Amino acid sequence: MKNIILILLFILLPVAAFAEAPVEDRPHWSAEVKGGAFAPDIAHWATYYGERSAGQFEATLAYKILRQVEAGVAIGRIRDGGKGLAPLHSAATGTTTFGGRINYQLFPVNVFVVLRGVFSENQWVVPYVGGGWTRMYYKEEISLQPSVKGYTDGSHVRAGLQLLLDVFDERAATNMFRDYGVYHTYFFIEGQRTRAMINEVSGGLINLGGTSVLGGLLFEF
Repeated sequence: MKNIILILLFILLPVAAFAEAPVEDRPHWSAEVKGGAFAPDIAHWATYYGERSAGQFEATLAYKILRQVEAGVAIGRIRDGGKGLAPLHSAATGTTTFGGRINYQLFPVNVFVVLRGVFSENQWVVPYVGGGWTRMYYKEEISLQPSVKGYTDGSHVRAGLQLLLDVFDERAATNMFRDYGVYHTYFFIEGQRTRAMINEVSGGLINLGGTSVLGGLLFEF
């Protein structure tokens, strides 16, 4: 009898330990990859670069403080090129700078909080809003002239809608969870507004920010 009791204890102890272990029934992190168009607030942008907007790419990583509340960081790149006037050179020198080929780059770093309107793990459409602090690194290169570079601080806000992709291919969603620990995958589209001011030599201000329309994929894990 004693031996049977010992055998039962050895069988049941692992089961009990498994039952007491915390169950990870929701995601705790999110990651985004996204891209789209950035329309700068700099006046006469099309005169400088030939287009009204520039390409923008961004990646984010956030921790879920609550299921609906996240805090994280985003790193992006905005790039355009053209010929003619150089706006940052003009701001730095106080005179209108004409030149050859211009290469303009921005590298925004955002620290943010996002509120997501998710109330069910199978919710198809999830609205969200967010915002926070921005550090904008900038660099403008023009042929045969020194480059202008630096950074300034500002802020940003964003809002969008995300569409749950799991429901369209449940087998792929199961494999993503089993192989990579991804609970949910979403497609999303968002609008973003950034403000990051720099001082001109003449005493005026230039906003290096602008308006972005972005789309991408969100992974929750």
